[in-house]
Amino acid sequence: MYLVDAAAVIRSKNAGPYELTLDVIFKTTRWFDHAIETNLLNKELICQLYRVSEDDVLRIVNFRPANAIKVTIVRPIASGAIGETDVYGAQQHAPLLKIVFADGAPK
Repeated sequence: MYLVDAAAVIRSKNAGPYELTLDVIFKTTRWFDHAIETNLLNKELICQLYRVSEDDVLRIVNFRPANAIKVTIVRPIASGAIGETDVYGAQQHAPLLKIVFADGAPK
């Protein structure tokens, strides 16, 4: 099972010109709780997926009222800078789609 199967929304967007926010909103509280209990979205994984250093993972916020996890990272290239290919940051969530959600997760 993949993260995309447990999430209602997986998206990315700018958090200003120098930061990118990744949002995962889970379909149910059970899926959200399982993600938190297993530390699914952690600094090490984000560093691997986005090829950034731990210092570039600015925060990981678990927001229970929305069953959501928000990750903010430093953009490798500022929004709108030469060589940057996604001005709005709206296409940067793709690496999250590859995450395998742990076996034995609640149904």
